[in-house]
Amino acid sequence: MSADLHIAVVGAGPCGLALALLAARELPQARLSVFDARPPGHDVAADPRTLALSLGSVQLLQRLRVWPAVAAEPIRRVHVSQQQPLLLAQHQPEVVIDALEEGVPLLGAVLRYGSLVAPLQQAWQQACEAEPQRLALRLGTPVRSLKNLNGAVELDADIAERFDLAVVAEGGVFADQARKALNHDYAQTAWVGQVTVRGLPAGTAYERFTAHGPVALLPRGGEEAALVWCVPRDDDPVRPLDDAQRIAVLNHVLHPDTGRVVAISPLKAFALGLNAERSLVEGRTVRIGNAAQTLHPVAGQGLNLGLRDAFELVQRLRREGDVGAALRRVEWARAPDRWGTIAVTDFLARSFTWSLPGLGTARALALAALQRLSPAKSLLARQMMFGRR
Repeated sequence: MSADLHIAVVGAGPCGLALALLAARELPQARLSVFDARPPGHDVAADPRTLALSLGSVQLLQRLRVWPAVAAEPIRRVHVSQQQPLLLAQHQPEVVIDALEEGVPLLGAVLRYGSLVAPLQQAWQQACEAEPQRLALRLGTPVRSLKNLNGAVELDADIAERFDLAVVAEGGVFADQARKALNHDYAQTAWVGQVTVRGLPAGTAYERFTAHGPVALLPRGGEEAALVWCVPRDDDPVRPLDDAQRIAVLNHVLHPDTGRVVAISPLKAFALGLNAERSLVEGRTVRIGNAAQTLHPVAGQGLNLGLRDAFELVQRLRREGDVGAALRRVEWARAPDRWGTIAVTDFLARSFTWSLPGLGTARALALAALQRLSPAKSLLARQMMFGRR
């Protein structure tokens, strides 16, 4: 790759910073500038949002020496089940994926957004201080527009600058995004917050399919868990409830092995939808993470997909002698993992809006069959940990 390659990274979130750190290491002659609108003095460590990372993502961050192991709660077991009608309540269709059975130390990990972005930003700032002629962090600098040129891209951040490549890693949430080529509003709301659960098994993530949508609990250590509760927007059973009523409903719908919810934080509501570009690459502009595809949280793969996008892009830039050839390879190499994840997530999300007779029974039978077919279950586990290879 040309020694004077100049790359702009738009967005100093997990995907953008991870890509910048990896590119600084793997492309030692390239110049990199990271742009973000947040002010330089903003305390990113205080952001309480919850992230779920797969094992592959954890390994990438460990490779970059930025993995905050002390702040992360490992996921060693994933339990997926479906709430059954009262008459069939004694039968609990479920799939249990265990790290020991898969021969790995953990399946993934849970941590706060700030606990991940703070060390990433600190590592990038240290890299910039060590090589100020090559690396830069430009906080408080929103990018207003990108314009593809012949063999370059023009970036407007109050002044026009020319780069060989721009990587857009600034996504946002579905409700605030401009609509991309592929978009679908699921007419669902995700209620997000924290719960305290007595008897919560350590290191276990739960996902429960209910009549209204999926409910997920992600371990945060001790009796604490992050809650993602998805319901229909127009017939929302959560919004009118007080905290005591929400706790009662959760204890009714969650799997008996989960434990008992005894406290709940104030919940925030987010609209859910699919919003994806048909292509990652347009000229000399590449989109990764939420900038390329915003997904329903049912499979918990959004950030992990973005980190795999970042890894593949840097590897192709390292191996290819031409930027255009590298970008064509990225588009081709990422397609199976990207479109496979989008298709599965979209199918699961839409299935909760269908009123087809027997759909719940079909899903229950599928879960029961998957639990009994160890090779198929291991294949699913590997894909969730590392993506489609």
